[in-house]
Amino acid sequence: MKTMNFLKAGTAFLLCTGILLSGTVNAQEKEQKKIEAATTVLSDFSKMKESIPSELLAVTQGIIVVPKLINAGFVVGGKRGKGLAMVKKADGTWSNPVFVTITGGSIGAQIGVQSVDLVLIFKNSKSLTEINKSSFTLGGDLSVAAGPVGRNSTANTDYKLEAEVYSYSRSKGLFAGISLNGASLAIDAAANTDFYGSAMSANTIFKASASSSAEVKQLKSTLVSMK
Repeated sequence: MKTMNFLKAGTAFLLCTGILLSGTVNAQEKEQKKIEAATTVLSDFSKMKESIPSELLAVTQGIIVVPKLINAGFVVGGKRGKGLAMVKKADGTWSNPVFVTITGGSIGAQIGVQSVDLVLIFKNSKSLTEINKSSFTLGGDLSVAAGPVGRNSTANTDYKLEAEVYSYSRSKGLFAGISLNGASLAIDAAANTDFYGSAMSANTIFKASASSSAEVKQLKSTLVSMK
């Protein structure tokens, strides 16, 4: 009888362990898919005729990519999306991605639901390296302007002047301007833990050695190729 009880306990332990491991793997795969989606967004943007100017990409120190941001509203609008942030290191290479969320609302003449791919270009990496301290409000803590377009054009741009962040949004293959005023950016701590295997601050991830993840390598390669 003791042997049977021992075997039952052992079986139960193995089942629980298997479930936990399976849950961990599934959670990590979920974040891997987010990275793949972000890579696709950057690749699609680079193929567009009116793309992000190379001059702007050359001076950017940080980037956030949010695939399929939900922008919905009926007079009072709301936004919700999950994406990732990266900063440029001192040697010019890109950091590992930090998972982030964007939430917020706005009031205005709007109706319906829209899914857009969002890219935010940051002139200063400090804006992102300090995001771990608290969430940032776009249009409040950080000034946001609609980004200039034209792969090799500098006409009508002011990216060396006042705006701290430049936004690009794409819907159904076309550029689609949306208001980000009042939207809040915050660290997605749970997603970072799921992907990296332990709880880490945004700064720790930004400063860490290059990830061996195939998805991260492809993301960085795609971002570099956009120049």
